[in-house]
Amino acid sequence: MFQSSCRRRALALATSVALAAFSTSLAFAADGYQTPPAPIAQILDSAPTPGVTLSPDRKVLAQLGRENLPSIAAVSEPILRLAGYRINPRNNGPIEARANWLNALSFEDVATGKSRPVSLPAGARFFGPSWSPDGGKLAFVMDAKTGLELWVADVKTATARKVTDPVVNATFGAGFDWLPDGSGLMVQTIVDGRGAPPAAAATPTGPTIQESKGRAAAIRTYQDLLANAHDEALFDYYFTSQLTRVSLDGKTSAVGKPGIISGVSISPDGQYLLINRLKRPYSYLVPANLFPTEIVVTTLDGAPVKMVADRPLSDNLPAAFDAVPTGPRSVNWRGDAPATLVWAEAQDGGEPRKKVAIHDSVYTLAAPFSAAPTKLIDLDQRYRGVTWGRPDFALVQSRWWQTRMEKRIAIDPGKPGTGRLLLERNYQDRYNDPGEALVRRDARGQALLHFTPDGKAVFVYGDGASAKGEFPFIGRMALADGKVNRLWQSGAAYYEQPIALADEAGKSVITRRESAKDPPNYYVHALAAGAKARALTAFPDRAPQFAGVTKQTITYQRADGVKLSGVLYLPAGYDKAKDGPLPLLMWAYPAEFTDAAVAGQTVDEGNRFTRPAGISHLFLLTQGYAVLDNPAFPIIGRNGAEPNDTYVEQLVADAQAAVDAVVALGVADRDRIAVGGHSYGAFMTANLLAHTRLFRAGIARSGAYNRTLTPFGFQAEQRTYWEATDTYTKMSPFTYAPNIKDPILLIHGEADDNQGTFPIQSERFYAALKGAGATVRYVTLPNEPHGYRALESTKHTLWEMTQWMDKYVKNAPKRDAK
Repeated sequence: MFQSSCRRRALALATSVALAAFSTSLAFAADGYQTPPAPIAQILDSAPTPGVTLSPDRKVLAQLGRENLPSIAAVSEPILRLAGYRINPRNNGPIEARANWLNALSFEDVATGKSRPVSLPAGARFFGPSWSPDGGKLAFVMDAKTGLELWVADVKTATARKVTDPVVNATFGAGFDWLPDGSGLMVQTIVDGRGAPPAAAATPTGPTIQESKGRAAAIRTYQDLLANAHDEALFDYYFTSQLTRVSLDGKTSAVGKPGIISGVSISPDGQYLLINRLKRPYSYLVPANLFPTEIVVTTLDGAPVKMVADRPLSDNLPAAFDAVPTGPRSVNWRGDAPATLVWAEAQDGGEPRKKVAIHDSVYTLAAPFSAAPTKLIDLDQRYRGVTWGRPDFALVQSRWWQTRMEKRIAIDPGKPGTGRLLLERNYQDRYNDPGEALVRRDARGQALLHFTPDGKAVFVYGDGASAKGEFPFIGRMALADGKVNRLWQSGAAYYEQPIALADEAGKSVITRRESAKDPPNYYVHALAAGAKARALTAFPDRAPQFAGVTKQTITYQRADGVKLSGVLYLPAGYDKAKDGPLPLLMWAYPAEFTDAAVAGQTVDEGNRFTRPAGISHLFLLTQGYAVLDNPAFPIIGRNGAEPNDTYVEQLVADAQAAVDAVVALGVADRDRIAVGGHSYGAFMTANLLAHTRLFRAGIARSGAYNRTLTPFGFQAEQRTYWEATDTYTKMSPFTYAPNIKDPILLIHGEADDNQGTFPIQSERFYAALKGAGATVRYVTLPNEPHGYRALESTKHTLWEMTQWMDKYVKNAPKRDAK
């Protein structure tokens, strides 16, 4: 009798527990897209803050209304994934998940503040705004039912009109550029009469075959590649364009022959075109930018002038990050000359691991392009570009990935072969960044160095990072020695970012100003001390529900002495004495460094205006959680060692220090801390759950978990799997799936387009975790890329995160001490 009674009570208890669990699972597994709790959904539904673009003459500020997040129906429009690109076949342009559509336009006079709206058709949506060289007009691409149209707005009349039918081919970008004299535009258009797209054969005609005959080709993990002959035919159909000269009155004339034109630029004098033209044979292993390419110069009417390069398929580049194709690359026009080409050529065969004194040489060649090229300078790093200024001065920049070092070199283009080193620095060093040279647009629309009135310096802009905060500045860099003298700097209460000098002499500046309480807006004011700023815009706070949230930058140390920091957010109305420790989410993204001192730099963010948008984890602050945002997770390679060889050990040390810091402050409950991240942050999350019990739960979005699936490098790892097998294995949380004892939420876009984060990464990781008996939830979002865009997907992601945190962190029972 006693045993029977006990058995009944046990059965009843088990049944009640099972029913409770079943009820909870039903609530959590609701069908369809879910909506997160208030006020998250309300913030997501609010209108985005407009964008702005300043005219080249600095006289007009164009305000651009922005569309909110697209619907899942829009994101689900047909997509073609071809040779590393994604396009919308309806309009031969960008897909909804990538396009940042604009929907309104107005012109504001900087001097008077007067704003005039531009009338556009109902439901207008456009992208790619581009100023004419004189700043009198703004061109953009307008979406239409059957394609993309080119429109031009006139500043003087504040009117806009269509200048082409829906024929713009925007597969490789906006698809147009202004002529230097502003008389018209060069447009890439759909080939007239191209007919219907090629249809796939109903019955296969044979297998798809790839073959390698002993030629080494270390291919990174690319997405959206060509897969068969039908893909090749589609690529030809959609990406072939006809260069067309379009006048402002809509008259058109074809330029040259149609082709797969991946890039085109007009010489500063308007006499020549520089064209990058792709050709067969295509590859199923690399994206289009590595296909065989002809780089040619033609007249403005399309007549051939000079073959600059005929580059073969580049599918055999070394895995190292500074690996480049051989032959001319980065071919561009010299901005301060009528028609002079400039390019770089590798002197190490494109293999950065070769021990040579010179890795790159830079060459120039002037019209009529019949002479031998002139060597401008030799570089012991990789060429990163030239900022042109005047006949006797330009700035060359080079970088070297392995050391994270960069150089800035002054050259006299009239005296090729020599240069003066102005600067050599670790480009990750924020505290000692002297800034970047400012440019101005000349009458032909070319970006040239902005010299000071005396001609002895150039104006520079810098972030002004320090331990106390980031305070952007305007300075002058002396041409003689590269030293920077700051002329103006943002005040302590504000983060005020210079957008452009408001006059040629550099006596006033246009800025984007914000503070902890003030939303970003644009101002103009003199650089003189004590000068008052004048507001150009008055954009409101789009998320006032977030106004009571507080934040502070906290600093702490790793066990080995490395200085760390993070931004601690606390919910509105939180009182530590009254409310005690909170459940907390730590959201991070590791970074690799070669210098511990640089890795430990802290920049206070107290003067920044923070509002969440999209799938931001900061929305959890509205649900009673604290958030430690972007805590430093440096992975440091000392004395030439590779950072990743001690990745797990350093990651654990970073996490331990962060947890100890927030607990010591009394704002976080050690037993109710979660960790999360997106992409490489998801990889970090899974590793921390595999190697520690510091966290009650994890949220991993769009991550990669098995590094054998990215064998030719990933993130900052440039060695192959076979060169660093042990590191790849130890870094993969997939290897340690049975060790994960705390709940983990996996979210992934079904159409992920990021290198290395194929959806199969989450799929197989889920299978491994499920097989090991872990508590895991796996959510896939239809038609979403690496970053989720649809409003429904965004709201559902935040609902999933909130539900997961509520169940496994906020309301979690005390964990066993084992």
